[in-house]
Amino acid sequence: MKYVIGVDLGTSAVKILLVNQNGVVTQEVSKEYPLFQEKTGYSEQNPDDWVNQTVAGLSDLLKDFTGDPADIEGISFSGQMHGLVLLDELGAPLRNAILWNDTRTTAECQDIYDTVGEKRLLELTKNPALEGFTLPKILWVKKHEPELFTKAKTFVLPKDYVRLKLTGKIHMDYSDAAGTLLLNVSEKAWSKEICNLFELSTDFCPPLVGSHEEVGTLLSEVAERTGLSEHTRVFAGGADNACGAIGSGILEEGRTLASIGTSGVVLSYESSDEKDFQGTVHYFNHGAPNAFYTMGVTLAAGYSLSWFKDVFAPEESFSNLLAGVETVPPGANGLLFTPYLVGERTPHVDSTIRASFIGMDGSHERKDFARAVLEGITFSLHESVEIFRNHGKTIDTVVSIGGGAKNEAWLQMQADIFNAKIVKLASEQGPGMGAAMLAAYGCGWFESMTECADQFLKVDKEYVPNEANVEKYQELFKLYQTVYTQTQELNKQLVKFRK
Repeated sequence: MKYVIGVDLGTSAVKILLVNQNGVVTQEVSKEYPLFQEKTGYSEQNPDDWVNQTVAGLSDLLKDFTGDPADIEGISFSGQMHGLVLLDELGAPLRNAILWNDTRTTAECQDIYDTVGEKRLLELTKNPALEGFTLPKILWVKKHEPELFTKAKTFVLPKDYVRLKLTGKIHMDYSDAAGTLLLNVSEKAWSKEICNLFELSTDFCPPLVGSHEEVGTLLSEVAERTGLSEHTRVFAGGADNACGAIGSGILEEGRTLASIGTSGVVLSYESSDEKDFQGTVHYFNHGAPNAFYTMGVTLAAGYSLSWFKDVFAPEESFSNLLAGVETVPPGANGLLFTPYLVGERTPHVDSTIRASFIGMDGSHERKDFARAVLEGITFSLHESVEIFRNHGKTIDTVVSIGGGAKNEAWLQMQADIFNAKIVKLASEQGPGMGAAMLAAYGCGWFESMTECADQFLKVDKEYVPNEANVEKYQELFKLYQTVYTQTQELNKQLVKFRK
């Protein structure tokens, strides 16, 4: 039996999967590393922590592997997006990585708009300037740490740094590069125009490759430390959302992903770069060859449910908290929740908006509140679904992964609110599986990524919309949409009273 490894470099841990030719995960290892938050809005990690924990995880994997290491043919990567790793001429990090959830760069985002122009930025990169992206972080270091920046030879993103230390080769794939604001997404090339405007040499940007492309083999010392063969083929890999899409089978038109983690993502396949969403959703290069994906983000999706549990039922399990929600009718007996606990991204790029319960009365029970939270999260995700549909996309099948796939009532709720068939996968491994699939495809096991998905991914259950509930939710969704506009000014006024 032949195997591949998928490495998923997340924000809190690296997760490593060993997958056989049938798509079965035979081993799984997870290794955590620290997050450094020196000031409010700062979020950093030490890049070498990622490398050390990845090598340790691979070593653990091989200790329990009973086969021949040579049977592990390939390894590929999924990684947290946008994080800036500045490297000197020897390929060593000059400072901690500034992560995707670091928000210190508001002024730099405005600088980008002032210098490039909002319209031109969308034409080139297909995305707005947001604090999470990489270019604002580069400009922040250039402005605030100029002496350090003069030593910077190039930059990479998190998974690229790990791969560099495993192979000695430096590359960046298109799906991750699309989240830097330096890539011309349509042309799949670094934008000379943007680089010139900010006095960045195009040599500062690393060589670009496709996610499935082979970029080297393991360094001998890495092979020795891990137990892997020196001949293990290493493939570029992709951004976590692109790999999550691959690992969920989002590989053709009409296929859409709803992923509910701490944040929530609605991601849809695009066969071309021709649609114009005018920056209302992200538009990135896919990890699958010659494809793209669009994506809307809810900042506090699963976090809204975790917050509700931590505040109102800290000693209880999630299953206890959600017990009885299926007995509550759509609309939670007249109770609406908006999940704006930390602001919102899609469709409102608004850092000051905050969450609301609307319609509370003395008859409401805890299960009504719990259902309202689930419905509010799903309504927020539906905002992205509606943007896609309003731009001519057909969305009839949605694969649900993460927290939203762990509760039957919530899965049915998604079918009713999205008015689409909801698919739950038999084995849900998300980005790590997507990385493994890129390695399997790169190794030549399959003729296409779709063929790989057919072998690796199996459907557990499907949920179809209940027409009566669809009608109720369409009416409730209109009410939900008015809450933002009705509370926007109130929340701006309340900011001064927050700690």
